[in-house]
Amino acid sequence: MKVKVKVWRQKNAKDKGGFKEYEVLTDPDSSFLEMMDVLNQDLLNKKEDPVAFDHDCREGICGACSMYINGQPHGPSKGTTTCQLHMRSFKNGDSITIEPWRASAFPVIKDLVVDRTAFDRIIQAGGYISVNTGNAVDANSIPIEKDKADEAFAAAACIGCGACVAACKNASAMLFVSAKVSHLALLPQGAPEADLRAAKMLNQMDEEGFGSCTNTQACEAMCPKEISIKHIARLNRQFFKSGFSGNQ
Repeated sequence: MKVKVKVWRQKNAKDKGGFKEYEVLTDPDSSFLEMMDVLNQDLLNKKEDPVAFDHDCREGICGACSMYINGQPHGPSKGTTTCQLHMRSFKNGDSITIEPWRASAFPVIKDLVVDRTAFDRIIQAGGYISVNTGNAVDANSIPIEKDKADEAFAAAACIGCGACVAACKNASAMLFVSAKVSHLALLPQGAPEADLRAAKMLNQMDEEGFGSCTNTQACEAMCPKEISIKHIARLNRQFFKSGFSGNQ
């Protein structure tokens, strides 16, 4: 199949950037990133600069393959990362527009690569457990309700790709922060610092320049791991509690 791709090209953070169009001959069963590999090989054969894009595991678990495809983070398939998207999702002759994440907190480094270290700083602000838990204990020595364990695992599925930020009209990181807060707060080990954690991570989120949440649910709709916005409600409750306890 042959497709036309309209790709954002930007040499560096200071460059204005713009779209360039290319034609790519690819296999319908190839992944989207494999199609990008074909494009880059064509560009290299022509002695042109290949398109820079992030990728790593190509198994949908690292969050690196973040692209805005035809106006949707990670493309048209629900619950799918870019590397899991296949070209059979498109038709022969289709035109595909590919952009980087658009958020002031995610500045463009080059082409489709953005700086997402703001997420790392949010995690460093409170996404950990500092209580000394001693030696490792047997897996079943601390009773945990199954519903809470399942919810904690569901929150921990967040891969930090930033699709929630890209989908939000305010570029809010609330879904990401709430998932990281929930997967610790729901478990006994994370409970002692739950309120302080929420305050620290939200304060860091604001410092990084992410927007506020207005509950449009676009983040949940576009999340490749289908993280629920109910975690945002839990985050808000814990933030309010941290105010009463003087942790803000």
